[in-house]
Amino acid sequence: MDFELGKSYDELQIGEEASFTKTITETDVYLFAGISGDFNPMHVNEEFAKTTPFKTRIAHGALPQSLIAPVLGTKLPGLGTVAVEISCRFKGPTFFGDTITAKAEVAEKLEKKRWVRMALTWTNQREETIAEGEAVVVPPQK
Repeated sequence: MDFELGKSYDELQIGEEASFTKTITETDVYLFAGISGDFNPMHVNEEFAKTTPFKTRIAHGALPQSLIAPVLGTKLPGLGTVAVEISCRFKGPTFFGDTITAKAEVAEKLEKKRWVRMALTWTNQREETIAEGEAVVVPPQK
């Protein structure tokens, strides 16, 4: 099976960006709870969630955050990319039914190690930023 590696350090340009969009469903939240072991009732129990500031269940913060993986690993830089560091600051909740877009933009090329710093943003269907951060990645070598 042939695979085409993503963009190398030399091919990447500052300002280049890619994104991935997904609607977060109740099933996604329950599957994520099972995978992560996080059964916090804020995510899985509507009666409990009604007592929180959000008044309803919300997705785990790491669920929308994980949507950056298909961006970095399959789009930009793409196949063969290794994430060295990812940071994220949550700015708002993700509700069941929200459509989240995870976007990565080439922000800086780190010449010494030939790594790349990516600016990350997560927005919902109302164009509200729900999280932002950055990643340092090693692009594939060609």
